[in-house]
Amino acid sequence: MPVIVTFDVFSALTDSRTGGSAFLQDIAGRYGWPVDGSAIYDRWDATNKERHRAVQGWVPFAELSAVAMSSALSSLGLPDDSADSTSAELLGSMVDWPLWPDVTAQALQRIGAAGLGLLSNIDDALLADTAVMRLGVFDPALVVTSERARAYKPAAALYAKATELLGPFVHVASSARDVRGAVSAGIRCIRLQRAGHSLDASGPTPRWTVDSITALDDALAAAEESDA
Repeated sequence: MPVIVTFDVFSALTDSRTGGSAFLQDIAGRYGWPVDGSAIYDRWDATNKERHRAVQGWVPFAELSAVAMSSALSSLGLPDDSADSTSAELLGSMVDWPLWPDVTAQALQRIGAAGLGLLSNIDDALLADTAVMRLGVFDPALVVTSERARAYKPAAALYAKATELLGPFVHVASSARDVRGAVSAGIRCIRLQRAGHSLDASGPTPRWTVDSITALDDALAAAEESDA
């Protein structure tokens, strides 16, 4: 029997590194910084994720991002007096970050799911105008953000809140922290392999792995019939 299927937004569906790096390359050019946008993005992304792991309670994504940007710029030897504005502009650019080529409304609608949802470490307002939401296939009632859950991946609290809100579901994840969080929380998880994302060597391995949205059907059928 079909179940709800959720996706991670900024790794499984969105090519975040390409979008974020291109934007930060423009920022670097504006300020004359002798660092590639990809280097700034990678340092910010890693620091931002560490903030998510370490935060106590819930703090808005935008606030954590600004702190992470200040740390990233400083660690790269760049002035951090523009950290707040650079972070705000980066988050604003998320609406233009590209989807992976296989992510289309048609491909997602062909998945035999009871409903399509999202689990994302983001604030509600930041997610609203992204390319993922513009596809028009995700039910807003099935969208669980960190703001709604009051917790960040990979904390078990986010997945527990999602289960409370959605009932049984299968989660499609690409990032190591999302795979680790979902599997550790007992969520049926399908890993969607994406360039630049690999599993933690010490982390759990999901039972099902696919390489595109169009290959999800068989893994989803197996996951629907199994326990986590």
